[in-house]
Amino acid sequence: MYTLHIANKNYSSWSLRPWVLLTELGIPFEEKLTPFLGGTSSSWQAFRGFSPTGKVPCLHDGDTVVWESLAIAEYVAESHPSVWPTDPRARAWARSAAAEMHAGFQQLRSRCPMNCGIRLRLHEMSPALSRDIDRVQELWREGLQRFGGPFLAGDAFTAVDAFYAPVTFRIQSYQLAVDEVSRAYVQRMLALPSMRRWYDAALKETWRDPDHEQETLQQGVLLEDLRAA
Repeated sequence: MYTLHIANKNYSSWSLRPWVLLTELGIPFEEKLTPFLGGTSSSWQAFRGFSPTGKVPCLHDGDTVVWESLAIAEYVAESHPSVWPTDPRARAWARSAAAEMHAGFQQLRSRCPMNCGIRLRLHEMSPALSRDIDRVQELWREGLQRFGGPFLAGDAFTAVDAFYAPVTFRIQSYQLAVDEVSRAYVQRMLALPSMRRWYDAALKETWRDPDHEQETLQQGVLLEDLRAA
């Protein structure tokens, strides 16, 4: 059985991707959660015990260690073809869109860090952030229209949906304005049993990492904190 090392569910967008992929597809794995510690160097030292990069997520399969969320998806796909769409055209598009998310959208990441349990109004919508959000919506519309939905590459949840799962939490947390098609997709994603499980667990976490909290609160006005005290 796979062992998936992750960090706090409230904060860790990178951990969410392989976790929701394995969970939604019913692929068995053991979860091991190591919380972020105060300060980047402290977390790095703790994570180095299971991850060569000192980062999460990290998948262990016996003696095989796979790090980076995209590499984990590809490794799991070798034994579980349902990770990617069966149609070659949809699969090519899904891999491209997932890779774009893995490598890009820096403004969306930095201006809207994942924090599942809060609701915040941004101080401003910068042109760079607006471009990132517009590009996400463009990708979503393209996938849903080309492959018929209700998921990005067709009628089944695949890795490309997992890679955009953190964006759906960001849209909820920061109350980002998106078009009707994107809003419907966000609601479908947030209603998935796997996403509900992640979100409920995130709200129950009592860990507070000062770095993540400061990064979030610098971006706007806190409207609501739904997390356990």
